[in-house]
Amino acid sequence: MSLQPEKLRLDAMRTPLQEQLLKAGLVKKHNVAAAVREQNQQRQGKSPASGGEERINAQQLQVERVERDRALAAEQKSSARTRELRAQIRQIVETHKIARAGEIDYRFADNTSIKSILVNPLQRSQLAKGVLVIVQHDQGYELLPRAAADMVYERNGSVVVDHGRTQASNAHSGDDPYYQRFVVPDDLIW
Repeated sequence: MSLQPEKLRLDAMRTPLQEQLLKAGLVKKHNVAAAVREQNQQRQGKSPASGGEERINAQQLQVERVERDRALAAEQKSSARTRELRAQIRQIVETHKIARAGEIDYRFADNTSIKSILVNPLQRSQLAKGVLVIVQHDQGYELLPRAAADMVYERNGSVVVDHGRTQASNAHSGDDPYYQRFVVPDDLIW
């Protein structure tokens, strides 16, 4: 009895073209019923495994979206880490900076320009020995003890003048061998 209502529904769903093809004997009744069932499933969104291409496109879009989200998350994580390191460096400099009060003009090279800060004789000798270092902070420069400078180095901070740290890569790398014999002292006053 359960077949009867379905049969009646399928008969009611036939189109005039299907009726004509049935009467002419070009198709069989079970073929028409299968076509009607397939049309019903498509209307209700229950289509069988057809649309494989659409599914593949949807999967590709989803994979691209996941990759884009992953790259964005990595970029955000990297920028957050950079901000965190800068904040740590700022805190180290603020807590460990040494007050500069002096009348001696200590000149040093910062990239391509010559800068100067005022220091006292004790600070000048400590800078020459490498006990103190000069660190660029905000728009100016600050003096830090060696231990604090090492913490700044660990966080990829830039230390402008550090006479106590050995720099094999900068040690007369491009100088002419003749001029390497003439060493300029670090505590030279200009």
